[in-house]
Amino acid sequence: MNEPNSSIAAAGSDTRSDEAGESTTTSPIWGGRFARGPSAIMEDINVSIDFDCRLIRQDVRASKAHAAMLATCGIISQADSAAIVAGLDLILAESETGQFVPTRALEDIHMNVESRLAVLSGEAAGRLHTARSRNDQVATDFRLWVRDTIDDLDRALIRLQAVLIDRAEQHADWIMPGFTHLQAAQPVTLGHHLLAYVEMLGRDRGRFTDARRRLNECPLGAAALAGTSFPIDRRQTAAALGFDRPAANSLDAVSDRDFAIEFLAAAAILTTHLSRLGEEIVIWSCEQFGFLRLSDDFSTGSSIMPQKRNPDAAELVRAKSGRIIGALTGLLIVIKGLPLAYAKDMQEDKEPVFQTADTLMLCLAAMTGMMETAAFDRARMRAAAERGFPSATDLADWLVRVKGMPFRRAHHAAGSLVRLAEGVPCRLEELTLVQMQSVEPSIDASVFDVLGVERSVESRTSEGGTAPANVRAAAAAARTRFLSLST
Repeated sequence: MNEPNSSIAAAGSDTRSDEAGESTTTSPIWGGRFARGPSAIMEDINVSIDFDCRLIRQDVRASKAHAAMLATCGIISQADSAAIVAGLDLILAESETGQFVPTRALEDIHMNVESRLAVLSGEAAGRLHTARSRNDQVATDFRLWVRDTIDDLDRALIRLQAVLIDRAEQHADWIMPGFTHLQAAQPVTLGHHLLAYVEMLGRDRGRFTDARRRLNECPLGAAALAGTSFPIDRRQTAAALGFDRPAANSLDAVSDRDFAIEFLAAAAILTTHLSRLGEEIVIWSCEQFGFLRLSDDFSTGSSIMPQKRNPDAAELVRAKSGRIIGALTGLLIVIKGLPLAYAKDMQEDKEPVFQTADTLMLCLAAMTGMMETAAFDRARMRAAAERGFPSATDLADWLVRVKGMPFRRAHHAAGSLVRLAEGVPCRLEELTLVQMQSVEPSIDASVFDVLGVERSVESRTSEGGTAPANVRAAAAAARTRFLSLST
């Protein structure tokens, strides 16, 4: 068997000397139209093998489906199809062992595979590209890759949701302050807080699932832009590759990058959720809050301050959102001015998608590890929940419910009692009945049944509320809704 580099030489490039030092090697794929090859600068700006080599599995899979269809339709012989498929299988095996090493001289992964196939399968290899263009080939490979990646991301999201649900069940009755404007507002439970992120991640999974459904149309058979005169069966290749149907319009099939943009849009929303959780970890782990302690696995130290424990993993998850949001913006700008059908600008679609997928997988793994190993401080959270008169809303609600006050009057009375407690100073539940009645005479001793953080939390029994019993039921429901599902 030839070595990988010798397969490139066998592809049949036309090479001449050039005293100016420019390339004189024309492409074996399209060089027949040209008298000389592109300059080194042109080769550098044109080449995509450095990143699209990641599409090799999808390229081999799509090419096998195309070869099988060509044979079924009588466009090539069954013997040629079998030789092509055998060669493609060997190329994939070689790529997995490192024997197949793509070269930049052949621009992209598609040409590298075709060149190697010519060595392995002989003349039959030259029949593979019948009724196909690189335009519909690339569009198909890329859709397959994005679809596979969405499935991988869904599994990673399930793992993070599972950890958050586990922690929510463990801490269903651990009281902490709930915030608005980053000011203590009402007491909630830690379990309730964590389940909020489970819901966010569930919506993220839904967005990726929707994107997957929309992208699941097969471009193969659109050829360069107008379809083909060969009697192909596009439904056969679509079914073989797991697509729901062939793309309906050949122009749209090769020029559409909605699926890549929608993937990045869903990724951008997901990364904002991860960033928000990362921000809370940063805040909660600082000494001034002390709500949690990250494990050593996800903390770093300082080169000068020996006492430091820095939440770098959470900070980096927060920071990487900028990279993903930037990828979405970048691709939107690339696509916005392109006329139909294909333009080389579209080569810029893959790197932001590949980089976003890598970044998301890393951030999800880091967040899952942080949440799985973090140690929460129950006493610190409860003490923080008691600051800032968190029972004030419960007091106002009691005045409405028990004394029949209009809420605005009750709100005013509760605010006046907060001002009184601030002046003492004491918590609301530490005011005497006489002190309370000096502000609102209708108050009686039963008011103390609703004051205090435990009573406040336990009273929030409305659907979706923070009462510990609600949290346990919500965690069980989330386990059924989210963890029993997969793409």
